[in-house]
Amino acid sequence: MSGAPAESTKDPLAIGIGSLGAGIGFGSAVMSAAQIITAILRDYRTTDPVTDPASKALTAGLLLAIGLGGGLAWYRSFPLDNIWQRGVIAVLGALGALLVGFLGAPMYRWINIPGLAAWVLIGVIIGILGNRWAIRGRGAEGL
Repeated sequence: MSGAPAESTKDPLAIGIGSLGAGIGFGSAVMSAAQIITAILRDYRTTDPVTDPASKALTAGLLLAIGLGGGLAWYRSFPLDNIWQRGVIAVLGALGALLVGFLGAPMYRWINIPGLAAWVLIGVIIGILGNRWAIRGRGAEGL
């Protein structure tokens, strides 16, 4: 016996934190991608993309970030037995996606579009790592 924990047991903490990381990571990446699209439209169009009804990229990105962050956190936390915990993880995933996405906004002032693109890449990496952590936390029982 090596003393390592068995891989067949479910780890609720890993599932919860991994689900939260996946929701926040991918949701904030969508929010930052919407900021990139809005910045490109603002720089290369004659009308203001924020007030122009034809282009509402920032609003769509905000709604997608809420939906993706909360939905993915809810989906990945499915192996948890307590629905209350799943709901809290989903709400925190949606709000965290918005907060981290909004933290990427100063990147446009400092490094312009490459800074926002790096912020999107960081969000995707965090989302992938959180997703893997949540899957690994399911153990052999959750497969």
